[in-house]
Amino acid sequence: MSSHRQRLSPPEAKKVPFLMEIFGDKRLDNYHWLRDAGRDPDVQRYLELENKYAESIMSETNGYEFALFNELKARFKEDDISVPVRVGSHYYYQRRYLSKDYVQYCRRFIPNNEAPPSVYDIMPTGPDDPPEEVIIDEEVIKYKNSLENYRITAFKVSPNNKLVAFRENCGTVCVIDSETGAPAEKPIQGCLEFEWAGDEAFLYTRRNAIAEPQVWFHKLGEEQSKDTCLYRTREDLFDLTLEASESKKFLFVKSKTRVTGFVYYFDVSRPETLRFLPPWHLGIDMFVSHRGNQFFIRRSDGEFRSDVLTCPVDNTFETTVLIPHRERVRVEEVRLFADHIAVYELEEGLPKISTYCLPPVGEPLKTLQGGRTVDIFKSELCISRIHGIRDSQFSSSILRICFYTMRMPFSAYDYDMNTGISVLKKKETILGGFDESNYVTESKRAYASDGEEIPISIVYRKNRVKLDGSDPLVLFGYGSYGLGGVMILAVGFSWDGDCGPSSYSNSIASRLTILDRGIIFAIAHVRGGDEKGKQWHENGKLLNKRNTFTDFIACADYLIKSNYCSEDNLCIEGGSAGGMLIGAVLNMRPELFKVAVADVPSVDVLTTILFYPRKRDLEEWGDPRMEQFYFYIKSYSPVDNVKAQNYPNILVRTAYQELWSILIDKLVPFYGPAKFVAKLRDMKTDDNLLLLKCRSDGGHRQMPGSVGRLRQQQQDAFKYTFILKALNMIHAPGSEQSRN
Repeated sequence: MSSHRQRLSPPEAKKVPFLMEIFGDKRLDNYHWLRDAGRDPDVQRYLELENKYAESIMSETNGYEFALFNELKARFKEDDISVPVRVGSHYYYQRRYLSKDYVQYCRRFIPNNEAPPSVYDIMPTGPDDPPEEVIIDEEVIKYKNSLENYRITAFKVSPNNKLVAFRENCGTVCVIDSETGAPAEKPIQGCLEFEWAGDEAFLYTRRNAIAEPQVWFHKLGEEQSKDTCLYRTREDLFDLTLEASESKKFLFVKSKTRVTGFVYYFDVSRPETLRFLPPWHLGIDMFVSHRGNQFFIRRSDGEFRSDVLTCPVDNTFETTVLIPHRERVRVEEVRLFADHIAVYELEEGLPKISTYCLPPVGEPLKTLQGGRTVDIFKSELCISRIHGIRDSQFSSSILRICFYTMRMPFSAYDYDMNTGISVLKKKETILGGFDESNYVTESKRAYASDGEEIPISIVYRKNRVKLDGSDPLVLFGYGSYGLGGVMILAVGFSWDGDCGPSSYSNSIASRLTILDRGIIFAIAHVRGGDEKGKQWHENGKLLNKRNTFTDFIACADYLIKSNYCSEDNLCIEGGSAGGMLIGAVLNMRPELFKVAVADVPSVDVLTTILFYPRKRDLEEWGDPRMEQFYFYIKSYSPVDNVKAQNYPNILVRTAYQELWSILIDKLVPFYGPAKFVAKLRDMKTDDNLLLLKCRSDGGHRQMPGSVGRLRQQQQDAFKYTFILKALNMIHAPGSEQSRN
């Protein structure tokens, strides 16, 4: 073990009493001053003390942490590309380098691009084939413009393949010539989303000075000051989103909340205005597609129903039910093609994709018949999650399907809807001798106090566990906003900062570090997520939110009673709203757990909503300015329920910047996690580890390592070292004893 510095004493945050009173209830907050980072220098000093304390504690295992980092790094290829997507005459893809934090956006010309696509097509990469064209290199732009952090958040090719528009993380949309890379347009500022509207214009969303969502039309070659505002909403509860139809002939503007949404459509051939798309009813969410002379509308409502309708483009009131609602089945996604429709459903929480042939455009379509079920998911269906039916060409019969399981990295298949033939196009590579057959996946059920079955997904390495209660186990949970634990691992809190396959594969590769050391990993699919459909979400929000926490505890109890682990080796982990879950169960049943990791945790939920009542919070947790919601939220808000009792070993991670005006994490500001740790230090009655790691870069999904795989792996190495240290599993760095 490496030498280490002298262990510092835990910092003590000063107490500045701040009294809050509402509905006759008084709450004393001694750490409210931590919110005032802009004017109180003690805030930054306190955070620096916490970081120094964490460094002093973890310096004892610096050598082991470095060995873990090298182990994680060795699992990834230095140079890798995303699965190529065919757009017109080219294949488009992203190239990543392990040693770099940035992405190259590339393409290759298809010599025989007039031939119809086939599942057997591969991108030509030989010495005599057309060379790779690097359209955009994020690293080049970063250094050319002296930018500290730079990321492209959207990349879209014009329908004629001649232009590329991309959005930078500062909100600027740039348009360049796809062949030369030369600017084809002055940058458009302040954009949130954008979509091409033909080859010479695009729509984009933005917010005005008072944060009203708006939709604007921009014609190439004109100044942004001459753009036309097509729509705005003054209703604070609504957001605006843009989506292009598969046919590229219509754009859809959706004004939505988390419980309802209505749609306007924009005809690319007649770019004068937006038109409202009925039928619409309060509580119904709508998703629209287009083919020929019909719109296809996927709906879901507050009574847990989902169906698919069609209507003529010129008479949207004349609807036909194409896929009726069925009990315990939810239509998740619909993908349209010139001659086919693909439907992705969850049936009893299990994924299913079916494809159907469509009649020629103009002929009546009253029902779907003779469908074919995609059968590539095999035995791990119960613990799979479909990444999407996406990246497919409207004019072809080829469906691109991406998915993953608990033990298998991101995989992409091309599926021929005419023949039923599927061909693997890419499986993310994990180096170091990874063999998915060495790992076992299981699906179990725990029972909540009200009798509800709570699914648990489990993975472990063969011959490394005993299943007699002596094995350590990490239990992950989220269960909010209708998002399940698997989806959160895929899109957010794997510390990669990417939404999609690379992020999920990073979390799988990272997880091997603990699986190969005999630690079991499990996900508690608690209420508040979407694993069993919309009702599963409804039963874990608002005045049902405590179900999320008691479900997680029920899963922990089940795993202990079933000898997967014990109270002495059960670790728990969650981020953001999942971090609130971790904080709540720590207060409710701290004796169940040995270690807890809370990343960007929303732990000061009651005070945060009272001071900043954002629509997403009001819809998910409720409005504490109403007495019933106030006392209900107070009953589980982690900061408000810390008490004098023993707690397990705890690591809390968050992010901040010195300048308050550019606070990094606007979804979960750093002062909530900081208050939680300060109050725990003051009240807990044990000597277990309590660390707060607060970075000065990163963000919510990028926190705490900002961007890049190497930074993610550094943070994963720190987290796993903390867990292993708390479990007393660290011996000699890299030794076989530490791996078994």
